[in-house]
Amino acid sequence: MGNDEHRRRKTPCGFCMAVFKWIPVLFITAVIAWSYYAYVVELCIRNTQNTIGMIFMLLFYHLFLTLFMWSYWRTIMTSVGRIPDQWRIPDEEVTRLFRADSPDTQKRILNNFARDLPVTNRTMNGSVRFCEKCKIIKPDRAHHCSVCSCCVLKMDHHCPWVNNCVNFYNYKYFVLFLGYALVYCLYVAFTSLHDFVDFWKYDNNGYSAQGQLNASGMGRFHILFLFFIAIMFAISLVSLFGYHIYLVLMNRTTLESFRAPIFRVGGPDKNGYNLGRYANFCEVFGDDWQYWLLPVFSSRGSGYSYPTSSDQSRVSTASPVQRYDAMGDTATSRLDGNPTDKLIGASPLDSTNHHHNPSPHQVRSTSAQPSQQLQLQVQPPPQFRDELDERPDQLANGQSLNCSTAAVRSSQAADGAANGAAVYIDMIGDHPLAGTALAKDYPRPPNGDLPV
Repeated sequence: MGNDEHRRRKTPCGFCMAVFKWIPVLFITAVIAWSYYAYVVELCIRNTQNTIGMIFMLLFYHLFLTLFMWSYWRTIMTSVGRIPDQWRIPDEEVTRLFRADSPDTQKRILNNFARDLPVTNRTMNGSVRFCEKCKIIKPDRAHHCSVCSCCVLKMDHHCPWVNNCVNFYNYKYFVLFLGYALVYCLYVAFTSLHDFVDFWKYDNNGYSAQGQLNASGMGRFHILFLFFIAIMFAISLVSLFGYHIYLVLMNRTTLESFRAPIFRVGGPDKNGYNLGRYANFCEVFGDDWQYWLLPVFSSRGSGYSYPTSSDQSRVSTASPVQRYDAMGDTATSRLDGNPTDKLIGASPLDSTNHHHNPSPHQVRSTSAQPSQQLQLQVQPPPQFRDELDERPDQLANGQSLNCSTAAVRSSQAADGAANGAAVYIDMIGDHPLAGTALAKDYPRPPNGDLPV
């Protein structure tokens, strides 16, 4: 509960409103108490002739009733929690935010304050979500509840039948409450169906065709209404329970099914938190199957940040053995850069190697981008280094170069490559060129990036 809720309760009107909110809960509790009397006393004890059948009926009835009431109690009494102080904006920043002269200024203030918070959801204009009443940055999937007067983590909806917000902390309890309530109603309806049909065979005095009194007049009406109410609640719970099972498998809340969350990267996306059915189920019910059917807290995470579908796809493609067509996938996380708010500081390229003559044994890769030029250092074998060192002197004196050694080296390089050995590439061409013709008359090789 928020501070506004506590202030309301101090007034007589606020106290009356607080009591009024408990009327739906009291109504459900009264119906359950009456159904207990109608089933246990009127149906089983006073009307069942088979003792063994009555024992089994009461055994399963109390089992389903216990799970049902346990889940209902946990759903009601679980608090919505409190947002930590690191999400709260200081008063001076709030004053500065409200006095901002433009939405862009407000957006800049909120983004600057939330730069260290794990938030990926945004508003329509790309700003961080901010609650003006609670004065906090809203965590992902959190919303402000006007009934609870506070921001609720992973708010699904405010349910008057439990007088509480269905949220991150009690969503598992709420789904189990719906499931066990449905099982409870179906069990009561099916076990009372036989007696419900037999009651129509009685005469006006309450006697059956065999002349045996099976139930009093009031007891017959208790069982009659018990069957009708069980069927009525079961029909309504089927659709509600099925809808929330669908939301669990899609990893979606009721609010998100009507209004898709807006992500910093990707925009509105109803399936932004969809990790797959099994992973979605485990996010709510936990990883240990022993606690799936028990109303104990076993949900994943802390309620402040959630993995997204883009995170799931990025992790799945990061396995040691990757498919060839998946290696080019560059799916980014939801926490990565915003295409509408690019605050990327471009670092200057390293230009230290552009102002000196390249080494004759360097090759620049043409497949790399301009900002990622790769340089391959090619070293000749030791037995040919002396000969290579003499070639510049031969070129300067106008002598021709020996071409026989190049063919030998090429064959040796091919043999070495076939045997898996290191191959050394001789980048000095064996051509009979004069020193003056090297810079003017020699045609440039097909690869224009090769230094000549």
